[in-house]
Amino acid sequence: MNGANLDDLVDLLGRWASGRGPLYLLLTARLRALIDDGVLAPDVRLPPDRVLARRLAVGRGTVVAAYDLLQQEARVVRRQGSGTRVAALDLPATRTADGVVANPLLMHILHPPDGVQLLTCAAPDEPPAAMFEAYEEAGARLAGVRDLGYQPAGNADLRAALAAYYTGRGVPTAPEEIMVTTGGQQALTLLTGLLVSPGDTVLTEAPTYPGALEVFRHAASVIRPMRVDEAGHAMREHPARVHVDEAGHAIRERPALTYLVPTARNPDGAVMGNQARRRLAALAAEHDVPLIDDEVCAELCFSGETPPPLAAFGAARGEQVITVGSMSKLVWGGLRVGWIRAAAPLISRLARLRAVHDLGGEVFSQLAAAALLRRLDVIRPARVRVLRERHDHLCAELRARLPSWSFEPALGGQTLWVRLPHGDVDSFSQVALRHGVAVPPGRSFDPLGGFTDYMRLHYLFPEEELSQAVNNLAAAWAAYDGAARTVSRHTLIV
Repeated sequence: MNGANLDDLVDLLGRWASGRGPLYLLLTARLRALIDDGVLAPDVRLPPDRVLARRLAVGRGTVVAAYDLLQQEARVVRRQGSGTRVAALDLPATRTADGVVANPLLMHILHPPDGVQLLTCAAPDEPPAAMFEAYEEAGARLAGVRDLGYQPAGNADLRAALAAYYTGRGVPTAPEEIMVTTGGQQALTLLTGLLVSPGDTVLTEAPTYPGALEVFRHAASVIRPMRVDEAGHAMREHPARVHVDEAGHAIRERPALTYLVPTARNPDGAVMGNQARRRLAALAAEHDVPLIDDEVCAELCFSGETPPPLAAFGAARGEQVITVGSMSKLVWGGLRVGWIRAAAPLISRLARLRAVHDLGGEVFSQLAAAALLRRLDVIRPARVRVLRERHDHLCAELRARLPSWSFEPALGGQTLWVRLPHGDVDSFSQVALRHGVAVPPGRSFDPLGGFTDYMRLHYLFPEEELSQAVNNLAAAWAAYDGAARTVSRHTLIV
C-alpha cells in the first residue's frame, strides 16, 4: 500500500470498532498493530483526519485523538502541510506489507471480531450428521491400507466418484479429467497460477465472488468486468496483452481467462438460463478462451434441480470450459475438499504444479467426500430446504424492519444482494460493527470497486439469529441515516 488508497486502509482496519472502550483507543490500537507488523510501511501517508473520520463514520475528534496518541508513541509523524506519516521503525526484513490481504471478507477470517454477528463469510458453520458417518466409512476404507498418501491429483476413489457425478449430469468424464484440491479457493489459485501471467487480462462478471478477484489480483492480472450478454465482444476486444512480432506487426492476444458463477451466483443467488450457458460455451470455443465455471454453490438451487454445467454445452468434451466445485457450501466450510474438472492434459499440468506446493491433499477427508457424494440425494434436499426457509425469513425481516432497502430474492445459494437507498456501505458497515454486526461492502465484489451502495447478506444463521441481525442492522441504519440527514440539513451550499 502506498498511502494513497483509503479503501485499502479501511479494509485493513477491519474489526477495529468491535471491542470495548473509547473509539479513539480502539482505532489507535488497530493502527498501532498495523504499523508494528510492518503492514503500514515507514513514510506511508495516512488519510487526513476529516477524510478518515467520514469513511469510518466517526467524529473527526476520534481520528485526531488516535493520530495524536500514535505521535506521542513515535509511531507517526505529524507536520503542518505534509500530513500524518508512519514514522521510521526498526523492523526485520521479514515484516513487510508486500502481499498483504486487505479484502474485508478475508480480514474477518484472519481476525474474526469478538461478539459480532458475521454476515461477511458465507459457509455452513455446523457439520451435519452425514459428515461424521462419512468419516466413519472413510476410516474403515483406510484400515489396512499401505500407501504414502502423496496424491497430487487427488485420491483415486474420489476422482472416480466425481467423474461419475459429472457423467450423470450430462458431461462424460473420466477420472483423469478430475483433480482434487484443498477447497475451491485452491482450485482457483492453481488454475490462475498455471494460466495467467502478470499483465494478462481476466474477464469476470460484476458483481462476483471476491475470493476469485483476490486470486487474480495476486497474479498481477488486469481484471475487466463484463456483462454476460456482451461476452463475445469482451473476448474479442480485451486482449491479454499486445506484442509486436518480428515484422513489426502488433499482435492482439486473447484474454487469459474468463471467470463466471452461472449457478446460485455469489453474491446475488442468480441462476443463468440454458440459452446463455450454451452461448458462453460456444464463445469460449470460438475464441479459444479458457472459461472457469465456478459451481461451488451449484447444488443449492431452490428449485431442487441442479442446472447442467457449462461444459455440458461445449463441443466434444468442452476443453475450453473448466469446472470448479467444492464441498464447503453443501456440507461444511471446514471440509476443505474441492476439485477441478478439465481436459486430461490440463489436469496433468495442474497436478505437477500442485506437487510443488503440498504433494497433494489430505486423504482421509477425500475418502469422506467420496462417501458424501454417494449420499448427495439425501444431503442436498435437506440443505436446500433449510436455506430456503432461512432465505424467506431474512427477506420477510428486511421488508418489515428496513423497507427502504431493496433486493431481489435469490434463486439459490446462501446470500442476498441488498442495496441502500442512499449513502455508502463502507461508512454504514462501520456503524453496523458498532451495533454488533459485520457486513461486507459491495465494492469487494467488483473488480473496479463499484456497487458502493450494495452489501451482501447471508442467511446461514438460524431464524432467531437472523432476526437479531436485522434488528442490529435496523438500529445501525437509524443511527447512520439520522447522522446523514443531520449533516445534510447543516450543509451550506456555496
